[in-house]
Amino acid sequence: MTVVECTNLTKTYGKMKAIDNLSLTLEREKITGLIGRNGAGKTTLLKMIVGFYLKTTGELKVFDKEPFNSLTVSANSIFVHDEMSFPTTLNLQELLAEASQFYINWDTRLAKKLFDYFSFPPAQYHHNLSKGMKSTFNMIVGLASRCPLTIFDEPTTGMDKAVRSDFYRALLKDYLAYPRTFIISSHHLDEVEHLLEDVLLLDEGKALLHLPMTELKEWAIGVQGDAVLIEEWVKSEDIIHTKSVGSDQRYAVVKNHVTEKDLYRAKLEGLVVSEVSPSDLCVYLTSKHQGGIDDVFRNDESS
Repeated sequence: MTVVECTNLTKTYGKMKAIDNLSLTLEREKITGLIGRNGAGKTTLLKMIVGFYLKTTGELKVFDKEPFNSLTVSANSIFVHDEMSFPTTLNLQELLAEASQFYINWDTRLAKKLFDYFSFPPAQYHHNLSKGMKSTFNMIVGLASRCPLTIFDEPTTGMDKAVRSDFYRALLKDYLAYPRTFIISSHHLDEVEHLLEDVLLLDEGKALLHLPMTELKEWAIGVQGDAVLIEEWVKSEDIIHTKSVGSDQRYAVVKNHVTEKDLYRAKLEGLVVSEVSPSDLCVYLTSKHQGGIDDVFRNDESS
């Protein structure tokens, strides 16, 4: 079953296209990573999915409904982000009690156990929490709601490393026990890749890739060696990224459609072929320049 489906979806602000002719589907009971640099359009897309923003053109369906002003979408989704606001007159314990009235699948026991685990003072107020503690409390609300569509937009903002690790483990354990559709937005794929089944890479409002994580891990390869040999070797390849390494070495990332014969030739020529991590690949694909930052300084040095 499809939870989210969009066709030629566009969202504009004046002359700027935040979402540009986007077409995709997100299936039920999967964890999808929405990956992209700051300004790629991730938050805009998520806010349209949950019905906060009205599309400009194209089609968008969530649970087979137009999400804007949809009670069905509102009742079955939650959007967790670092700017969530809660009534300032209610303390944290009271907020959790009220939240149970809004979400039909709310798990009071899970909320209480997570609340105690992270040592929240019951009488504290959300607006007085540190940034990291706000994110942690928001995470508790997101997980305990058990919404069929649960969206976390940059959920670990301000959290320290140990809390981030606990959050991801809690999310995975609860997902395995109560499968539902998760979308996790991040510009740090390396932190969440162990959770993800699908990855949607967004850049300037367009989908560069939408693949299962298993395929993304094999989508590209890296080749390093003598600069002259590398230049020759990649002539007929789809080059994604290239950079200088030392004085006479070069590293190139190419789309992985090379043959066994190509790999054998590379080995004979002394080139080193390696895997490219999904996180690095997403950085390379969304970079405005094929070369690395060292190339900028190398050009200065040689001028």
